[in-house]
Amino acid sequence: MLQTLQDYGHKVRSLTLPKSPIPLHCMAISAGYEQRINEVYSWDGMQRGTAPFLVIQHTLVGEGRLDFAGTQHRLTPGQTMILSLPHAHRYWLERGQHWEYFWLVLNGREALRLAREIIDTAGPVVTLPPSIIDRMAAACHTLIDKPAISPGEASSAAYSAMAALHDGVFGNDAAPDFTLPPAIARVVTYIDANLNRPLNVDRLARVAEMSRSHFVRQFTIATARAPSAFVQEQRIERIERLLVATDMNVATIAALTGFSDPNYLAKTFRRLRGMTPVDYRAARRLPSSI
Repeated sequence: MLQTLQDYGHKVRSLTLPKSPIPLHCMAISAGYEQRINEVYSWDGMQRGTAPFLVIQHTLVGEGRLDFAGTQHRLTPGQTMILSLPHAHRYWLERGQHWEYFWLVLNGREALRLAREIIDTAGPVVTLPPSIIDRMAAACHTLIDKPAISPGEASSAAYSAMAALHDGVFGNDAAPDFTLPPAIARVVTYIDANLNRPLNVDRLARVAEMSRSHFVRQFTIATARAPSAFVQEQRIERIERLLVATDMNVATIAALTGFSDPNYLAKTFRRLRGMTPVDYRAARRLPSSI
């Protein structure tokens, strides 16, 4: 199907669909197959509105660049970029270069949930098997080619793309080994159970029964994150769940997740997620429009 998409030629389609009384939580907004050659092409993840959505973009030829919260990535043939917005990132074409890719823009609670899990596990840039790329290309082809596409058909194509990404990242043949050494696993369990308490490195090293320096090295190797960064991310994820699943105010959530005051929580959350806790709650609780 990838070859079929390439043979189809370059096309961009924004979907204008009738609004359904029953929202579909994985929905396509637009899709396309494009080539950019020596032109100004740059997208800032904090300048695309406040409504949450996600971008899937697979590079076929040439090279793009991505700055993801300060981490630089080269987007070369065979790589797929997954981004949830709003978020502090920018992707662009370098002057004098070319970049050919297909892409999908999706929204809906389920699409965003899957995207967040994929990004948290594998990062915003992944290399996937050809069979997975073929399935995403088929979804893109449906969205740009099928005339008078219905909301259900658009959602089915969107979900097909997300399911392909899921299989590519979490499938039996692709999933990395997440088994942690016993001491590090003990620390991870301790962190999850004590997010409301101080979790400095010295305390965690004692739980692991290691020296401070040895613990930091072993934890970073095992989880690909420094202990402090891991704790912060676990706290932010807990905050996200409490914002969506409860009516607790930010002050109560701060006390439950180890933040000294709600203002500090809000400042940290906005820096990492690109929106305030209140805006995050409103965006995730509102039914996604079609």
